[in-house]
Amino acid sequence: MTTPVDASSDAGSPGTVTDDAFLGGKLQLLQPRRGYRAGLDAVLLAAAVPVGAHLLPQSGGGNMLDVGAGVGTVGLCAARRIENLTVTLLEREPQLVDLATRNIARNGLEDRVGVLMSDATAQSHSPLGCNLPAESFSVVVANPPYSDCGRGTPSADPLKRNSNALGSGETLDQWCRFMARMCEPGGLAIMIHTAAGLAAILAGLENRFGAILAQPLHPREGEEANRIIVAARKGRRAPLRLLPGIPLHGCDNAFTPRITAVLREGAGLDLPI
Repeated sequence: MTTPVDASSDAGSPGTVTDDAFLGGKLQLLQPRRGYRAGLDAVLLAAAVPVGAHLLPQSGGGNMLDVGAGVGTVGLCAARRIENLTVTLLEREPQLVDLATRNIARNGLEDRVGVLMSDATAQSHSPLGCNLPAESFSVVVANPPYSDCGRGTPSADPLKRNSNALGSGETLDQWCRFMARMCEPGGLAIMIHTAAGLAAILAGLENRFGAILAQPLHPREGEEANRIIVAARKGRRAPLRLLPGIPLHGCDNAFTPRITAVLREGAGLDLPI
């Protein structure tokens, strides 16, 4: 459910934000009414974060970095599902950092989720300006922009433009480099992107990660995949695995039971990571 909220008095925020329910109402997130808005891809990425004794045991917890976090959708969805997970949200846009901060508080997750303002791609070659030690996260996730700068007509809204398209000189390799820098040895990096971006992601992961798993996502059974989740282990050398595709919708255009459980109940995708 989306409810308009008057936020005109908030410094640096859009005139109006919406109050949106995620995970069947388990999360309430403020988002800009106009411009970039998180949705299905963010929830699916969060659902790909594993829970298991090999990485994120429910009893022992784990720590996760959400790179380019926006209003915090991916990190907050993961934190809601995995009760001992601690999360750091990293975002470069001040308006989104403000909304992410408010979303953390209004969902009662201040004890396990925090937000920092920094540009990950600007930090990929230079010393970190976000006070995060290298190799300090067991999981690093990202939902990078899907378009290249200069391709197509850019959005008039600066937040949507910056979130949907890579900036001038910005590459997926920079995102992969930063994720490798922050991921601990043996730790996990997970990205969601368009299927067309797979080649660039694999090139960015090469020599940094191994044991790569590629999970195609199809709009419907028999249709070409238009999204892909890629997971990889830092420092591992196991070969690439390409999993059978997951259809998102059935023949009636409704979400499949597996995806409905993710969206409405906060279930995990349970990928063989």
